[in-house]
Amino acid sequence: MADSPTEPLKSVVLDDRHVALGGRMVPFSGYSLPVQYPTGIIAEHKWTREHAGLFDVSHMGPSFLRLSAPTGDPDADHAAIAAIIEPLICGDIRALKPGQIRYTLLLNESGGALDDLMIARPADPSASGTLYIIVNAGTKEADFARIASAAGDRAALERADTGGLLALQGPEAVEVMRALVPAAADLGFMHYAALDWQGATLLVSRSGYTGEDGFEILVDAAHAAAFWDALVADQRVKPIGLGARDSLRLEAGLPLYGHDLDETVSPTEAGLNFAVSKRRREARDFPGADRILSEFAGALARVRAGLLVDGAPAREGADILDAAGAVVGRVTSGGFAPSLGRAIALGFVAPALARPGTQLQVSVRGRAQPATVAELPFVPHRYVRKAAS
Repeated sequence: MADSPTEPLKSVVLDDRHVALGGRMVPFSGYSLPVQYPTGIIAEHKWTREHAGLFDVSHMGPSFLRLSAPTGDPDADHAAIAAIIEPLICGDIRALKPGQIRYTLLLNESGGALDDLMIARPADPSASGTLYIIVNAGTKEADFARIASAAGDRAALERADTGGLLALQGPEAVEVMRALVPAAADLGFMHYAALDWQGATLLVSRSGYTGEDGFEILVDAAHAAAFWDALVADQRVKPIGLGARDSLRLEAGLPLYGHDLDETVSPTEAGLNFAVSKRRREARDFPGADRILSEFAGALARVRAGLLVDGAPAREGADILDAAGAVVGRVTSGGFAPSLGRAIALGFVAPALARPGTQLQVSVRGRAQPATVAELPFVPHRYVRKAAS
């Protein structure tokens, strides 16, 4: 989303740390954030793939949705809070186990994505009747208003976007966290817990946006700088900016809201069928169910595909062409993939053209360049899942 030049930019709680580290600050979703540090995007990208990269994502929208009148029965209270959020999304929140996180989408009545988000159930039974919800920065005001309106007087939405939200990603992230918050290493992918660090309560989730193993940590404003400092004091950790965050998520084949997802794109078109939970499909009780279920049955005009691009990167908005040069789609995300040493892109084409190995082209500055449809993700995910107990 473009930032309005007339509105002053907000600063994250760690702004002074980024400036002191030489971060190049740019406008993003209404905030001033570091796009890179002095080592540069490619070095930061490779460091995250090999070691542990630390990202400040405090501009995102963490929040809590809490029942106004919990009964004290953990299962009943969870069912009640799930019933409030489920009419807005396509995920099965009722089935979440304590400590589990689910990726889902906030949908409009025609099945288009208003946002993608994470929703989690607390591990502590005494906190049942609460959901931990993280939405995207550029849509958080509208998302929060939509959720609060749906809740009415049954539940209250509490924003938590004035503190720090940090992402530690990469193969060494788990050992870094083990040294500071030992219990974090016991979490499996898409699980979270409230953990103590020097008297501060951290909400630590084993999740992220890079395809690597790692964690996202919510920390209050009073302790954010100290926790950041503790992380960067570890030689395995380097701060990473928005530029490498984008190239990492692109290699991982992960969609970016406002680019690969918008109000016209359904979960099925985006290749996110897993986010439309089985129980919800069977009940047909989510926004845009008729459209989305017909797409599940094969009525799809377009799907998101990955492209290996020969030559210069094809950026967002570039035309995708067939072998004869006819326009058959549009690039929604594109750039250079440091892990592969070549250009890659995401875009939408007809299902018949989305099969891996299909030869297409992309238009870069008016010149057609060869492109081959690839399996997603471009770089394998390295999430760490724990055996079910």
